[in-house]
Amino acid sequence: MPPFPDDLTESFQPVTGTAVTLRPLRPEDRDIELAFVTGLSPDTRSNRLLGGTRAITREYIESLVTVDYSRDMALAATAMLDGETLIGVARYVLDKNNESAEFAIVVADAWQGRGIGSHLLRKLIDVARRRGLKRLYGDVLGTNRPMLEFVRKLGFTLERHEDPTLTRATLQLGG
Repeated sequence: MPPFPDDLTESFQPVTGTAVTLRPLRPEDRDIELAFVTGLSPDTRSNRLLGGTRAITREYIESLVTVDYSRDMALAATAMLDGETLIGVARYVLDKNNESAEFAIVVADAWQGRGIGSHLLRKLIDVARRRGLKRLYGDVLGTNRPMLEFVRKLGFTLERHEDPTLTRATLQLGG
């Protein structure tokens, strides 16, 4: 297993007053990941899975918290509520070309609109740049207007996708 990127941990205080910590997702986060995923509303889950559904099995949760940090990245946003609570995750998975990565982000419904997603995605972009990636891209449901506006404000370009229900968001990182 590659070294765990402990140097990526940081804390901030959103408008709500509850301190939020951004850190890499760890295998021992399986319980808070399960609570997070099962707590997402049907709309949020549908947006994250591009309209699809997925059974939330032990294997699925295990796949989410087992990250090869030599290639990929998964950042967790946590808050101390009744113990550590997962409130958002942003991740990227490196393409075979080792120059681009597909990103995904989801924030718990109760925490949306509070800057958590902005902090997560900006940190993910920063990590991708420092690791020499040339671009990040992700597919967004065309009906997910808040997400499309969110990534556009962060500098992503929006393009038609071969699937007419999706929009491709791309950010050139340089390199």
